[in-house]
Amino acid sequence: MKQNIKHILIALLLLPLAVIAAQDDIIAGFSSARLAVMDQAIQAEVDAGNIAGIVVAVSRHGQIVHNKAYGFADRENRKRMNTENLFRLYSMTKPVTSVALLTLYEKGMFQLNDPLEKYIPQFRDLKVFAGYDSSGNMILEAPKRKPTIQDAFRHTAGLSGGLGNHAVDAIYREHGLMMFQLDSLSQEIEQLAKVPLRYQPGEEWVYGLNHDIQAYLVEVLSGMPFGEYLEQVIFEPLAMNDTMFGVPRSRADDFAHVYQPNGEGGLQPETEDRYARFTDHHFATLSLSSSTGDYLKFARMLLGGGELDGVRILGRKTVEMMSQNHLPESIPSINNGTGPSATGYGLGVSVTLDAAQLGNMDSKGSFGWSGAATTNFRVDPAEDMTYVIMGQTFPSNSAILNKVQTLIYQALVE
Repeated sequence: MKQNIKHILIALLLLPLAVIAAQDDIIAGFSSARLAVMDQAIQAEVDAGNIAGIVVAVSRHGQIVHNKAYGFADRENRKRMNTENLFRLYSMTKPVTSVALLTLYEKGMFQLNDPLEKYIPQFRDLKVFAGYDSSGNMILEAPKRKPTIQDAFRHTAGLSGGLGNHAVDAIYREHGLMMFQLDSLSQEIEQLAKVPLRYQPGEEWVYGLNHDIQAYLVEVLSGMPFGEYLEQVIFEPLAMNDTMFGVPRSRADDFAHVYQPNGEGGLQPETEDRYARFTDHHFATLSLSSSTGDYLKFARMLLGGGELDGVRILGRKTVEMMSQNHLPESIPSINNGTGPSATGYGLGVSVTLDAAQLGNMDSKGSFGWSGAATTNFRVDPAEDMTYVIMGQTFPSNSAILNKVQTLIYQALVE
């Protein structure tokens, strides 16, 4: 009798697994049961207060296999997150800018090794910071070579970002080279011409204001304002109708709130929406906003070799070139010796060189970028897959992004 009871208990324990196996649908290689595991794990993060809300969208083999919202867009007012919500992209503006400039590259309007000064004459007399002399005066050196357009694509032009502790960052701040202070791309270029380069072009990878140079080049080469060019060449053709600059008043209610750590292990809503200024101030370092679905269209276009639903933005070889590692051999990764040499950088996107070193599931050759408010996208050609993750926690919660990436890949079974 005891043996029979034991067998019954074992059978009951195994029954849910059998039911799950029987009900498991495979959608473009994804297990519906394993996607449900992702749902449960993300909901647990929401329930624990680690994130207010998030949207995750996944596409494979041309099919959207997952597009789901979790948690709250406005936790205090119990407003649920939905897949139509809008998000501040921050640095996910950068890849869009690079694609815009590459459309002009395809027209033969420049070469990657062209010096920046060929199109931006203000940069003809740039000097490189080499420290201070005994009297406290800056020591400036001539660049060993001129910074190029390729340098501006891959963050090796010598520019800084103004946010760090380097002496050149302090000089940037003195010249108002901060994104929440600048009024225009032209003003930014004029100020960049007055400050020294932080390092010799091509010798370091430093995350700086390079994409704003790209945006300015778009204006110079196209003869159009940066925002207008994006609208005509990328957003309208791809029907990205929910992609815009800043936070327009007419769409403010559609935006998810941004949350910040409250210092006690929880989150609190941002009290001031500084991002709204970019509605009228268009930059490339940051300033775009979008929905998950819209950005997934952009990502699927890249996965499709520059084409989506019969609309071609870039040629296939251009996307191949964009997604290759462009860092010189002297720069093994974007970590600059502070981490694994697993991530290179292409033309406006990071590129996975060694997934094992990253310590997470990924594929060699996948590419994408993230934003400062817990947003991320990745294009994985090896798996014919792309995904977009949209949260709104500032600064970015990398633990959440890494966990969601794991949960996406664990659901892939074919």
